[in-house]
Amino acid sequence: MKWIYLTAIAVMGLVCAFTSPPATHKSGKAVVSPHQDPAKDALIKRGQYLVTVMGCGDCHAPKKMTPQGPRPDMDRFLAGYNSAEPLGEYDKNLVKTGQWMLFNGQNTAFIGPWGVSFAANLTPDASGIGKWSLTQFSKAMRQGKLKGLDNARPLLPPMPWPNYTNMTDGDLKAIFSYLKSLKPVANVVPAPRPPLP
Repeated sequence: MKWIYLTAIAVMGLVCAFTSPPATHKSGKAVVSPHQDPAKDALIKRGQYLVTVMGCGDCHAPKKMTPQGPRPDMDRFLAGYNSAEPLGEYDKNLVKTGQWMLFNGQNTAFIGPWGVSFAANLTPDASGIGKWSLTQFSKAMRQGKLKGLDNARPLLPPMPWPNYTNMTDGDLKAIFSYLKSLKPVANVVPAPRPPLP
């Protein structure tokens, strides 16, 4: 008889554990574990893979010098051109010929016939893509529009957005989800500079 009683208590405990409402914050919103949604985790992993093989960090991540050469600075990963560092001097005569393009040592600033362009901040900070929607991100990637806005200027070289025009909606969503999962880095990238006179 005692074993029936103990079994009933154990079954009731399991039922309560599996049917309890999710934990809530004092605000009343459900507390979600970062690994609670396997589909979202898979989407972020896919986005990380795509960002890696597409080489987004080659231009959008400031670099640190290592014994193996420059490597992305993971403290500022995908934060774009570091606005705290001056651009430095360059030979304007090389650029004026139209036969040369120059890249800064961080590979985040680019000088050519279009002027000077700076790699954008792709982190979820407000100075990056923090306020962007997936629709804006998709328009920027597929149509080369600054911030994915209809009446915005085109994205400047060397951003290879024409390579991404035929990306699937799923891949764009995965990339966007991954970027939104990154550590936000406050970094207001400078506006582009016009071509030299």
